[in-house]
Amino acid sequence: MKFSYEKIGAWSATFATETAVEGQVVKMSADHTVAACASGDPFCGVADIVRNGICGVQMHGMAKVVYSGSTPAIGNAVLTADGKGGVCTASAGQTYLVVAVDTTNKTCVIKL
Repeated sequence: MKFSYEKIGAWSATFATETAVEGQVVKMSADHTVAACASGDPFCGVADIVRNGICGVQMHGMAKVVYSGSTPAIGNAVLTADGKGGVCTASAGQTYLVVAVDTTNKTCVIKL
């Protein structure tokens, strides 16, 4: 049986951006503005569609993200941005619920 959590409970907001890339985690950088994350940054969501300096950001619900470094454990995990558009485990920061991990593709599904 195949499970899909894609976009369950998702809600998004629109922001200005100059650096966000679709599918990558983003951070707040100014009023009404998001930016790509540097390594270790806390993230506010995942960039959805980016066009002409405007970005839809999924800020809640289930999202698939790329991870680097150690494989996140299923359950509650502290995650930060890895500086390459994905996430990585950390010793301090925001805790996210990890519901699935794909070690082949280095992705995980988290609850934002």
